[in-house]
Amino acid sequence: MQISLNGKKALVGASSSGLGKAIALQLAASGATVTLLARNEAVLQELAATLPRPGQQEHQYLVADFSDIDAYKQKMDDYFAANQADILVNNTSGPSAGTALEKKDADYVTAFNLLFRTVQYTTEKALPHMIANRFGRIINLTSRSVKEPIEALALSNTIRSAVVTWGKTLATQVAKDNITVNNILTGNFETDRILELYEREAAAKGLPLETYKAQALETIPMKRLGQPEEMGNLVTFLASAQAAYITGTNIAIDGGLIKSV
Repeated sequence: MQISLNGKKALVGASSSGLGKAIALQLAASGATVTLLARNEAVLQELAATLPRPGQQEHQYLVADFSDIDAYKQKMDDYFAANQADILVNNTSGPSAGTALEKKDADYVTAFNLLFRTVQYTTEKALPHMIANRFGRIINLTSRSVKEPIEALALSNTIRSAVVTWGKTLATQVAKDNITVNNILTGNFETDRILELYEREAAAKGLPLETYKAQALETIPMKRLGQPEEMGNLVTFLASAQAAYITGTNIAIDGGLIKSV
Protein backbone atom coordinates (compact mmCIF):
# COMPACT_ATOMS: atom_id res chain seq x y z
CA MET A 1 0.00 0.00 0.00
CA GLN A 2 1.33 3.40 -0.97
CA ILE A 3 0.09 6.51 0.79
CA SER A 4 -0.09 9.78 -1.12
CA LEU A 5 -1.02 13.03 0.58
CA ASN A 6 -0.30 15.13 -2.50
CA GLY A 7 -2.36 18.31 -2.50
CA LYS A 8 -3.16 18.09 1.21
CA LYS A 9 -2.19 20.73 3.75
CA ALA A 10 -1.31 19.73 7.29
CA LEU A 11 -0.93 21.69 10.52
CA VAL A 12 1.09 19.82 13.16
CA GLY A 13 1.26 20.99 16.76
CA ALA A 14 4.37 20.84 18.95
CA SER A 15 6.36 19.88 15.86
CA SER A 16 9.79 21.33 16.59
CA SER A 17 10.95 18.09 18.23
CA GLY A 18 9.91 14.65 19.43
CA LEU A 19 6.71 13.05 18.20
CA GLY A 20 5.45 16.20 16.47
CA LYS A 21 8.64 16.49 14.43
CA ALA A 22 8.49 12.83 13.42
CA ILE A 23 4.88 13.26 12.32
CA ALA A 24 5.69 16.35 10.28
CA LEU A 25 8.58 14.57 8.57
CA GLN A 26 6.45 11.59 7.53
CA LEU A 27 3.50 13.71 6.37
CA ALA A 28 5.86 15.78 4.24
CA ALA A 29 7.56 12.67 2.85
CA SER A 30 4.11 11.40 1.84
CA GLY A 31 3.39 14.57 -0.14
CA ALA A 32 1.60 16.89 2.28
CA THR A 33 2.45 20.56 2.58
CA VAL A 34 3.18 21.05 6.28
CA THR A 35 2.87 23.98 8.63
CA LEU A 36 4.94 23.43 11.75
CA LEU A 37 3.60 24.86 15.00
CA ALA A 38 5.66 25.45 18.15
CA ARG A 39 7.43 28.16 20.18
CA ASN A 40 11.06 28.09 19.03
CA GLU A 41 11.28 30.04 15.78
CA ALA A 42 14.93 29.22 15.07
CA VAL A 43 14.27 25.48 15.31
CA LEU A 44 11.06 25.73 13.28
CA GLN A 45 12.77 27.72 10.54
CA GLU A 46 15.56 25.18 10.23
CA LEU A 47 13.19 22.21 10.22
CA ALA A 48 10.81 23.76 7.67
CA ALA A 49 13.74 24.22 5.31
CA THR A 50 14.77 20.57 5.62
CA LEU A 51 11.39 18.80 5.41
CA PRO A 52 11.02 16.47 2.42
CA ARG A 53 9.56 18.20 -0.64
CA PRO A 54 8.29 15.55 -3.09
CA GLY A 55 6.37 18.14 -5.11
CA GLN A 56 8.66 21.06 -4.30
CA GLN A 57 5.94 22.42 -2.06
CA GLU A 58 6.70 25.29 0.32
CA HIS A 59 6.39 24.23 3.93
CA GLN A 60 5.64 26.87 6.56
CA TYR A 61 5.99 27.39 10.27
CA LEU A 62 3.91 29.23 12.84
CA VAL A 63 5.34 30.45 16.13
CA ALA A 64 2.87 30.17 19.00
CA ASP A 65 2.98 29.49 22.73
CA PHE A 66 0.45 26.87 23.83
CA SER A 67 0.72 28.06 27.44
CA ASP A 68 -0.66 31.55 26.64
CA ILE A 69 -4.23 30.81 25.59
CA ASP A 70 -5.23 34.34 24.56
CA ALA A 71 -2.14 34.91 22.44
CA TYR A 72 -2.51 31.41 21.02
CA LYS A 73 -6.09 32.06 19.92
CA GLN A 74 -5.03 35.26 18.18
CA LYS A 75 -2.32 33.33 16.33
CA MET A 76 -4.93 30.82 15.15
CA ASP A 77 -7.27 33.60 14.05
CA ASP A 78 -4.50 35.18 11.98
CA TYR A 79 -3.32 31.87 10.52
CA PHE A 80 -6.73 30.58 9.43
CA ALA A 81 -7.68 33.95 7.97
CA ALA A 82 -5.15 33.24 5.22
CA ASN A 83 -4.63 29.46 5.35
CA GLN A 84 -6.46 26.20 5.73
CA ALA A 85 -5.71 22.69 6.91
CA ASP A 86 -6.95 19.41 5.47
CA ILE A 87 -5.06 17.47 8.15
CA LEU A 88 -4.89 18.74 11.72
CA VAL A 89 -2.62 17.00 14.20
CA ASN A 90 -3.49 18.27 17.68
CA ASN A 91 -0.35 17.72 19.71
CA THR A 92 0.72 19.77 22.70
CA SER A 93 3.55 19.73 25.19
CA GLY A 94 2.79 17.90 28.41
CA PRO A 95 1.82 19.68 31.64
CA SER A 96 3.97 19.51 34.75
CA ALA A 97 4.17 16.18 36.52
CA GLY A 98 2.72 15.66 39.99
CA THR A 99 0.14 13.71 41.95
CA ALA A 100 -3.48 14.65 42.59
CA LEU A 101 -2.52 15.60 46.14
CA GLU A 102 0.19 17.95 44.91
CA LYS A 103 -1.79 19.77 42.23
CA LYS A 104 -4.06 22.70 43.06
CA ASP A 105 -6.95 24.47 41.37
CA ALA A 106 -4.73 26.87 39.44
CA ASP A 107 -2.70 23.96 38.09
CA TYR A 108 -5.82 22.38 36.59
CA VAL A 109 -6.87 25.66 34.98
CA THR A 110 -3.44 26.02 33.40
CA ALA A 111 -3.50 22.43 32.18
CA PHE A 112 -7.02 22.82 30.78
CA ASN A 113 -5.91 25.82 28.73
CA LEU A 114 -2.78 23.99 27.53
CA LEU A 115 -4.23 20.59 26.70
CA PHE A 116 -7.88 21.20 25.90
CA ARG A 117 -8.68 24.76 24.92
CA THR A 118 -5.83 24.98 22.40
CA VAL A 119 -6.99 21.73 20.79
CA GLN A 120 -10.64 22.74 20.69
CA TYR A 121 -9.96 26.21 19.33
CA THR A 122 -7.56 25.09 16.61
CA THR A 123 -10.11 22.50 15.50
CA GLU A 124 -12.89 25.08 15.55
CA LYS A 125 -10.91 27.28 13.17
CA ALA A 126 -9.95 24.38 10.88
CA LEU A 127 -13.41 22.86 10.51
CA PRO A 128 -15.14 25.35 8.15
CA HIS A 129 -12.68 24.56 5.33
CA MET A 130 -12.90 20.84 6.00
CA ILE A 131 -16.70 20.91 5.91
CA ALA A 132 -16.82 23.02 2.75
CA ASN A 133 -14.24 20.75 1.08
CA ARG A 134 -15.87 17.56 2.35
CA PHE A 135 -12.55 16.22 3.56
CA GLY A 136 -10.76 16.43 6.86
CA ARG A 137 -8.53 14.48 9.19
CA ILE A 138 -8.37 15.50 12.86
CA ILE A 139 -5.89 13.46 14.88
CA ASN A 140 -5.52 14.09 18.61
CA LEU A 141 -2.39 12.88 20.38
CA THR A 142 -3.38 11.98 23.93
CA SER A 143 -1.99 9.41 26.33
CA ARG A 144 -2.35 5.84 27.50
CA SER A 145 -3.17 7.41 30.87
CA VAL A 146 -6.77 8.03 29.78
CA LYS A 147 -7.29 4.27 30.18
CA GLU A 148 -4.89 3.61 33.04
CA PRO A 149 -4.10 6.78 35.02
CA ILE A 150 -0.46 7.36 35.90
CA GLU A 151 0.01 8.40 39.52
CA ALA A 152 2.55 11.15 38.87
CA LEU A 153 0.60 12.68 35.94
CA ALA A 154 -2.62 13.87 37.54
CA LEU A 155 -3.03 16.87 35.23
CA SER A 156 -2.43 14.87 32.07
CA ASN A 157 -4.71 12.03 33.22
CA THR A 158 -7.55 14.43 33.83
CA ILE A 159 -7.44 16.82 30.89
CA ARG A 160 -6.43 14.34 28.20
CA SER A 161 -9.49 12.30 29.16
CA ALA A 162 -11.59 15.35 28.32
CA VAL A 163 -9.89 15.59 24.90
CA VAL A 164 -10.75 11.94 24.19
CA THR A 165 -14.45 12.29 25.02
CA TRP A 166 -14.67 15.59 23.12
CA GLY A 167 -13.01 13.96 20.11
CA LYS A 168 -15.46 11.07 20.17
CA THR A 169 -18.39 13.50 20.38
CA LEU A 170 -17.07 15.59 17.49
CA ALA A 171 -16.44 12.50 15.36
CA THR A 172 -20.13 11.57 15.36
CA GLN A 173 -21.11 15.07 14.24
CA VAL A 174 -18.74 15.56 11.31
CA ALA A 175 -18.58 12.03 9.88
CA LYS A 176 -21.26 12.92 7.32
CA ASP A 177 -18.86 15.54 5.92
CA ASN A 178 -16.14 12.94 5.28
CA ILE A 179 -14.16 14.24 8.26
CA THR A 180 -12.59 11.72 10.60
CA VAL A 181 -11.59 12.37 14.21
CA ASN A 182 -9.35 9.90 16.01
CA ASN A 183 -7.49 9.88 19.32
CA ILE A 184 -4.07 8.30 19.70
CA LEU A 185 -3.25 6.87 23.12
CA THR A 186 0.48 7.39 23.26
CA GLY A 187 2.75 5.06 25.20
CA ASN A 188 6.38 5.61 26.11
CA PHE A 189 8.52 6.92 23.25
CA GLU A 190 12.19 7.80 22.95
CA THR A 191 11.73 11.54 23.51
CA ASP A 192 12.97 14.23 25.88
CA ARG A 193 9.60 14.11 27.65
CA ILE A 194 9.91 10.47 28.70
CA LEU A 195 13.47 11.06 29.88
CA GLU A 196 12.24 13.96 32.02
CA LEU A 197 9.55 11.74 33.57
CA TYR A 198 11.99 8.89 34.14
CA GLU A 199 14.41 11.26 35.86
CA ARG A 200 11.65 12.52 38.15
CA GLU A 201 10.50 9.04 39.11
CA ALA A 202 14.06 7.75 39.57
CA ALA A 203 14.81 10.62 41.94
CA ALA A 204 11.57 10.04 43.87
CA LYS A 205 12.45 6.37 44.33
CA GLY A 206 16.11 7.03 45.07
CA LEU A 207 17.29 4.99 42.10
CA PRO A 208 19.91 5.66 39.44
CA LEU A 209 18.27 6.75 36.19
CA GLU A 210 19.52 3.73 34.22
CA THR A 211 18.21 1.35 36.90
CA TYR A 212 14.78 2.96 36.85
CA LYS A 213 14.71 2.99 33.04
CA ALA A 214 15.56 -0.71 32.90
CA GLN A 215 12.73 -1.45 35.33
CA ALA A 216 10.32 0.68 33.30
CA LEU A 217 11.21 -1.12 30.08
CA GLU A 218 10.47 -4.44 31.76
CA THR A 219 6.83 -3.35 32.17
CA ILE A 220 6.46 -2.93 28.39
CA PRO A 221 5.74 -6.25 26.65
CA MET A 222 8.02 -5.27 23.74
CA LYS A 223 10.79 -4.36 26.24
CA ARG A 224 11.65 -1.12 24.47
CA LEU A 225 10.54 2.47 23.99
CA GLY A 226 8.65 3.42 20.85
CA GLN A 227 10.52 5.26 18.13
CA PRO A 228 9.08 8.64 17.03
CA GLU A 229 8.95 7.54 13.38
CA GLU A 230 6.55 4.76 14.40
CA MET A 231 4.15 7.44 15.55
CA GLY A 232 4.72 9.29 12.28
CA ASN A 233 3.71 6.20 10.34
CA LEU A 234 0.46 5.77 12.30
CA VAL A 235 -0.58 9.41 11.97
CA THR A 236 0.20 9.42 8.24
CA PHE A 237 -2.02 6.38 7.71
CA LEU A 238 -4.89 7.99 9.66
CA ALA A 239 -4.47 11.12 7.53
CA SER A 240 -4.75 9.17 4.29
CA ALA A 241 -7.63 8.21 2.04
CA GLN A 242 -7.02 4.59 3.04
CA ALA A 243 -8.25 5.37 6.57
CA ALA A 244 -11.49 7.01 5.45
CA TYR A 245 -13.73 4.60 7.40
CA ILE A 246 -11.87 4.90 10.71
CA THR A 247 -13.32 7.55 13.00
CA GLY A 248 -14.20 8.09 16.64
CA THR A 249 -11.59 5.60 17.75
CA ASN A 250 -8.97 5.52 20.51
CA ILE A 251 -5.89 3.87 19.00
CA ALA A 252 -3.13 2.79 21.38
CA ILE A 253 0.47 2.78 20.22
CA ASP A 254 2.33 1.60 23.30
CA GLY A 255 4.12 -1.67 22.70
CA GLY A 256 1.35 -3.49 24.56
CA LEU A 257 1.75 -1.49 27.77
CA ILE A 258 -1.97 -0.86 28.36
CA LYS A 259 -3.36 -3.89 30.16
CA SER A 260 -7.06 -3.05 29.93
CA VAL A 261 -9.15 -3.94 26.88
